[in-house]
Amino acid sequence: MTLEKAQEIQTWTYDEPYSLYSFTGDQEELLEFMNGSYFFVIDDKRNLIGYFCYGESAQVPAGHQVDAYEENFIDIGLGLHPNKAGKGTGLAFLKVGLAYAIEINGFSNVRLTVASFNRRAIKVYERAGFTYEKSFTNGSTNFNIMIKRNGNSTHL
Repeated sequence: MTLEKAQEIQTWTYDEPYSLYSFTGDQEELLEFMNGSYFFVIDDKRNLIGYFCYGESAQVPAGHQVDAYEENFIDIGLGLHPNKAGKGTGLAFLKVGLAYAIEINGFSNVRLTVASFNRRAIKVYERAGFTYEKSFTNGSTNFNIMIKRNGNSTHL
């Protein structure tokens, strides 16, 4: 992640009901983007189309209170540019992030956390071989933990 790309991502806002994924543009958020676990993705015209994050940065902190992250998985988080979301590019985008997660971590047990209302994303994750594991609540938002174990249906 570069400072320039992180600042660009911080300008992204999503329409309802996905506004939960919009950014604030504050300094704490910028420091998170620059912590070494975030990677930007550009298309062949060098346009920023999304990002991935791995490890603790991909986890919702409230999940630790209910042991949502107890097993040995690599966590993956992702965000598509608001103009790209809902356009049928999610699975191909996710495959890029999964391949990189496996490459940098040497194993393929992957976990992600998604707001349970985000049926659009959940459908993509299921098509990629993720299965529902458990749920937890943070404030008024319910989150699903989804996993993809080595040996799950792989579409990579």
